[in-house]
Amino acid sequence: MKVKATIPIRRALLSVSDKTGLVEFAKTLVAAKVEILSTGGTARLLRDSGLDVTDVADLTGFPEIMGGRVKTLHPKIHGGLLARRDVDDHRIAMAQHEIHPIDLLVVNLYPFEDAFSQTNDYDVLIENIDIGGPAMLRSASKNHDFLTVLCDSADYGTVANAITTNGGTDLALRRQLAAKCFARTAAYDSAIASWMAPNLGQDLPSMTSSPGRKILDLRYGENPHQKAALYKGGKNRPGVTSALQIQGKPLSYNNINDTDAAFELVSEFDQPTIAIIKHANPCGVASADVLHRAWRDALAADPVSAFGGIVAMNQPLDIETANAVSSIYTEVVIAPDASDDAKTVMKAKPNLR
Repeated sequence: MKVKATIPIRRALLSVSDKTGLVEFAKTLVAAKVEILSTGGTARLLRDSGLDVTDVADLTGFPEIMGGRVKTLHPKIHGGLLARRDVDDHRIAMAQHEIHPIDLLVVNLYPFEDAFSQTNDYDVLIENIDIGGPAMLRSASKNHDFLTVLCDSADYGTVANAITTNGGTDLALRRQLAAKCFARTAAYDSAIASWMAPNLGQDLPSMTSSPGRKILDLRYGENPHQKAALYKGGKNRPGVTSALQIQGKPLSYNNINDTDAAFELVSEFDQPTIAIIKHANPCGVASADVLHRAWRDALAADPVSAFGGIVAMNQPLDIETANAVSSIYTEVVIAPDASDDAKTVMKAKPNLR
């Protein structure tokens, strides 16, 4: 059987940790006469929203056990995800074992990264490692010729529109979503490995990878001909990737690089400190009893190079310091916080980030 460009969706399995937008998406499926399978809290939410749901346990004939650790690791689930509809042996096996095809899988994973940002409790983090979710995502992604797989609520609208408009998803969309799921499971496993290795005393493990989630597309990279984006990975900590930009033009690659360097530098000090960075080099760094005096001394180190620089401080920006900093052209100011008066001063420099 030749793979169809557009695959209709008749049966969907929904099992998510983050339930953002799920009910609205499920209602679209029901309106398109899609049968919904689900598990645990996801099934309860959908039923409470008035939707008809079949429990995975009813499909498999096997209850959830071990506190939910084992619920979807079953041939009737993975057979429905992995079976090729164009291979006779696969179709025969499905008929023999009463395995029904699953046309849409919607899974997002236990929030390991969020848990890691809040605690380093070993037992808590172990329980936040998802097993069934990644297994299903990989099964469905491998078999994307015949089914659609979603791991991100941001894609609900795209798939809902395809179902409503075309009756199903085309091959290009299925491939795009499958690639995203493989990237998600890779980043997920990488985050777990990055946490476990240091805890086992393996500062330099034999294999390593770096997880990351894109948070910002950049106009270009270090040079205008290069593409670039900002990714956030590892444990949450204060810095550029967790900062809120309250005004100014979008940040460039070099802005981000210099701002991160400046923030890392002032974070090494306990006293009120200001660092001025230009092209990844400190023009001046100074500590004082109050922030505006630290600015005065940092600027005095090299007032020429400070023009067009990045300013970082380890104390909230106050009005005195804001008035002083705004007296010269500055690209970026980064601080733990800012007073309302200081923000008002900065608004007079609309291009200042």
